Amino acid sequence: MNEREESVRRLVYPFDKEKLSLLRAGDSVLITGTIYTARDAAHKRLTEMLDRGETLPFSLPGSIIYYVGPTPEKPGQVIGAAGPTTSYRMDSFAPRFLDLGQAAMIGKGQRSAEVAAAVVRNGAVYFAAIGGAGALIAKSIAAAKVIAFEDLGAEAVRQLEVVDFPAVVVLDSIGNNLYESGPASYLQQA
Repeated sequence: MNEREESVRRLVYPFDKEKLSLLRAGDSVLITGTIYTARDAAHKRLTEMLDRGETLPFSLPGSIIYYVGPTPEKPGQVIGAAGPTTSYRMDSFAPRFLDLGQAAMIGKGQRSAEVAAAVVRNGAVYFAAIGGAGALIAKSIAAAKVIAFEDLGAEAVRQLEVVDFPAVVVLDSIGNNLYESGPASYLQQA
């Protein structure tokens, strides 16, 4: 392994294009700062708000949206298990959000060619969080509050304050894709 592969990069919100341009597919990161949650139903409503010219409940430029529907918190907890949901369900919405300035997305799984192109076009990043590790990920969430669509329950839009939220860069701002390069690298080593 080289030095780059062994290090973990720390990212502190706000995230600008210059910071994101330094990340490469395969980089491990620890994110600290404000991120927002939104899944399918919330993305649909946010898109409808944009179509009507309404102000969104958070500012898209520079934002990170985490695709998660957390479980209810137990007494004394900030949030319940908060593992990522499958990202392709947001693929029809993501290019528009990225074109409006969203900096990054966190989820799990492959993204469409349209999303990958929008990531590059906008100097953005797609991070993957570890599926099945929702209880562990929740430990990096210091605060959570619903800011829109409370009627959606777990799928409501939340503002999260995170400290050392673990993720891996899957799509970087120059077009590298870990889901393509990772298996190819593994096969070359075999």
